[in-house]
Amino acid sequence: MKALIVIDYTNDFIATNGALTCGTVGQNIEHAIASLVKEFQANQDFIVFATDKHEKQDKYHPENKLFPPHNIVGTTGRHFYGELDVLAQDVNIYKMDKRRYSSFAGTDLDSRLRERSITEIHLCGVCTDICVLHTAIEGYNLGYDIVVHKLAVASFDDVGHHYALKHLEHVIGAKVI
Repeated sequence: MKALIVIDYTNDFIATNGALTCGTVGQNIEHAIASLVKEFQANQDFIVFATDKHEKQDKYHPENKLFPPHNIVGTTGRHFYGELDVLAQDVNIYKMDKRRYSSFAGTDLDSRLRERSITEIHLCGVCTDICVLHTAIEGYNLGYDIVVHKLAVASFDDVGHHYALKHLEHVIGAKVI
């Protein structure tokens, strides 16, 4: 069994005026992600939209020291970008909040996958070298087979993006397709 995890594809990370945007490279993967969602929907596979969640002026969150405020609860920055905002209306898509880079850290994702006997996770979204990478590494450590869709991931930094894809393939044995 397999699942698709769409990571952080929100306005703040993708839109031109997003608070922490990847910009054009993130916008360019919209259709690839939407196609994956539709493919997984057609096969009735488990789909997860894992979304960064921050509270305004949370002085305890470590990302606040590293990045400008983003994905703040109650703002349009947390809305899914483009076509994904429409696809997210599907009640069968599991929408979950996360507070760390990994979609597994402090969430019920592992339990949700295991109760469905899922052994293979497909990853897409942003940022390749941050949240996608950390989710993949933790998934690997939990024993999942990892598939990363290289035309459906992007990052702020082209060097980091390519490093992460190489690392995923050669260090944790992810299938990068």
